[in-house]
Amino acid sequence: MTTTTTENTTGPSAAGGHPQRWLILGVICLAQLTVLLDNTVLNVAIPSLTEELRASTSDIQWVISAYSLVQSGLLLTAGSSADRYGRKKMLAAGLVLFGAGSLVAGLADTTGQLIAARAGMGVGGALLMTTTLAVVVQIFDDTERVRAIGLWATVNSLGFAVGPLLGGVLLDHFWWGAIFLVNIPVAVVGLVAVLALVPESKNPRGDRPDLPGAVLSTIGMAAVVYAIISGPGEGWTSAATLLPAAVGVGVMAAFVAWELRSPHPMLDMHFFRDQRFTGAVAGAVLVAFGMGGSLFLLTQHLQFVLGYGPLDAGLRTAPLALTVVALNLTGVGARLLPRLGAPLAIAAGMSCLAAGLAAIALLGDGYGGMLAGLIVMGAGIALAMPAMANAIMSAIPPEKAGVGAGVNGTLAEFGTGLGVAVLGAVLNARFAALVPVAAASLPAALAAADSAGERTRVADAFASGLATSQLVGAGAVLVGGLLAAALLRRAERATSAGAASA
Repeated sequence: MTTTTTENTTGPSAAGGHPQRWLILGVICLAQLTVLLDNTVLNVAIPSLTEELRASTSDIQWVISAYSLVQSGLLLTAGSSADRYGRKKMLAAGLVLFGAGSLVAGLADTTGQLIAARAGMGVGGALLMTTTLAVVVQIFDDTERVRAIGLWATVNSLGFAVGPLLGGVLLDHFWWGAIFLVNIPVAVVGLVAVLALVPESKNPRGDRPDLPGAVLSTIGMAAVVYAIISGPGEGWTSAATLLPAAVGVGVMAAFVAWELRSPHPMLDMHFFRDQRFTGAVAGAVLVAFGMGGSLFLLTQHLQFVLGYGPLDAGLRTAPLALTVVALNLTGVGARLLPRLGAPLAIAAGMSCLAAGLAAIALLGDGYGGMLAGLIVMGAGIALAMPAMANAIMSAIPPEKAGVGAGVNGTLAEFGTGLGVAVLGAVLNARFAALVPVAAASLPAALAAADSAGERTRVADAFASGLATSQLVGAGAVLVGGLLAAALLRRAERATSAGAASA
């Protein structure tokens, strides 16, 4: 076991970083993949859970949401704890908690036990999502960091592509609990590798824990995410949605006020004065908005409009993820970023993402047009995501790397939920305007139709609603990308002017 520890955070040496940095990156990606696979595999198992545990629709929603709520609420707190107490310690703790939660989930007899286990897995997931990126920033120098972050980001897409396939294989041969128990050997291998290879690093100043900030951020983020999850089912104007939204916004405002006056803030609000940080934050939210919302729409497009089954639909979304994986594994994004610069790379990447969404909306009558759109979207994500993650982490002092990773993870959670909520609302509004029947979904509207012509009109209306929502998403992503690029460009010019005057 290595005895190398880094109690300072001055960054890696000029010689290229930690001597085992690429092996450590592999370990980190393994830990990250464990978390991401679990989320995508679970969606495939919903019918099995409904049948074998006699779970209601609300039970299933809580099985999925318990993890998201806990993880998103704890991301900032987890990042701050990693900075203070040690990123290696928190990474190991995350693997232990995630593995233990997976064991309880796999052996659960009731939906209540499964929901509690998923909440425990959310704690481990929050620690893993923040510490993995923070360790990457610590062990790689500036010349290799962009490529390393690109590979780290690739794992997100790989998890999305492989998850449904792995879930299908497991459910064909085993019972539903296997989708959780498969995490345990991966967590054990990851834990041994982390303890043996990953160097310790933490904030040398040893700031006192910001307990009020941790409580406020956890409650505020959890309430906001809960409102976003509840909105589509409960109604956006219902008390079940508006009350947690108001609580979340109010608590987050109190969090900002506290952080501004705290002597040891968990998240220094002065970071937002840096236009690099602000621009990257805006871009990260909108990439997650476009990607999360589009994937939500794509599965419905493939099944309801083009007529594919669930497994075939999952396979046909894979080109998006595989394009991201291929471009990042070959280092294309890492080579383009220094040549283009962060502003142009983000603008180009988000323009590709917007163009892909528009292509699916306009050419999605057959799978050929959708395939072209998916590949263009993948190219845009491969270029924009690592550039924005690098911009966020570069704008934050190295000793706050855990908080920076927490910010990045929080933005991804928030953007994805917002994308599903907003684009789903656009779809529902357009569909309701074209089909004035009391139906909550396309299947219900088709069941209520009296003739083949009426069913065709209902299907066409749903396809029109999908196209409209995809075009709205494309416009939001394009405007957001140009805004983020403009802010980053202004920040670079201000930095250059300051250096020249100095």
